[in-house]
Amino acid sequence: MKIFIAGHRGMVGSAILRRLADQTQIEPVTRTRAELDLTNTAAVETFFAEQRPRQVYLAAAKVGGIWANEHLPAEFIYQNLMVQANVIHAAWRHGVERLLFLGSSCIYPRLAPQPMVEGALLSGPLEPTNEPYAVAKIAGIKLCESYNRQYGTDFRSVMPTNLYGPGDNFHPRESHVIPALLRKFHQAKCDQAPEVEVWGSGNALREFLHVDDMADACVYLMNLAPERHAELTEPMCSHVNVGSGVDLSIRELAETIRRVTGYQGQIRFDSTKPDGPPRKLLDVSRLRGLGWQSRIELEQGLAQTYQWFVENLGQVRG
Repeated sequence: MKIFIAGHRGMVGSAILRRLADQTQIEPVTRTRAELDLTNTAAVETFFAEQRPRQVYLAAAKVGGIWANEHLPAEFIYQNLMVQANVIHAAWRHGVERLLFLGSSCIYPRLAPQPMVEGALLSGPLEPTNEPYAVAKIAGIKLCESYNRQYGTDFRSVMPTNLYGPGDNFHPRESHVIPALLRKFHQAKCDQAPEVEVWGSGNALREFLHVDDMADACVYLMNLAPERHAELTEPMCSHVNVGSGVDLSIRELAETIRRVTGYQGQIRFDSTKPDGPPRKLLDVSRLRGLGWQSRIELEQGLAQTYQWFVENLGQVRG
């Protein structure tokens, strides 16, 4: 069975590829961005016509942290909308049996009641710092639901919480909070710096999930029988939250990362920098009702991720 993993070089896509590696009955199909530009409608159409995959994991996306979202809003909305529309439409046209679209927990309103249930979607204003990205991801969910309703496809959506792990983006400006802090604390330890600056007050609460757990959840949900998947989802609220169900403050996260990296200096929180939403915790009742829950504890996952960073990128500076 041919399975196309769109975005196989990204953190999530590569984890899904690793998760599928031991299944001898499948043939993973991958393309780099140079080989297939997913924003190019004609190129995507040709690819699906030639390859005819039976399943698609749509993990390709333009992603980044607060700085990147604030400075590149047009890129975030345009590229994500184009990739999603092209892949989902081509999947329908060429008879893909099942597609799994990966979204983001930022689809929910900034002040959504916590923990955030799937039904909170479109119930209030989004977080301004990543609104273009969130709008694109909401469109992806609605694309899947609309094709299911009109054409009878089996296109599913999962909304992960904040992910981290091997293969993450450790860029000093465009990364998310965990890789950014791992890099900062590592460099501070190497330089014997007296303190590390952390953006925000440290009071914002966040939930995190190791990417290997995410990949396992994706494969599990992809392979659920349609009638089982339909038991806890609705045609116009079909997405499934994927998270650990546990959150902690950025201050607690920074302290944990200091411990994991072995840094001995102080932590200074810069409250002039944005915190983002005050809290982001997913309600994972639907996911657990479908039979899956996370296994990797945060400190264990952070230690593993830090080891990967040191082995692969630890000499990178700046």
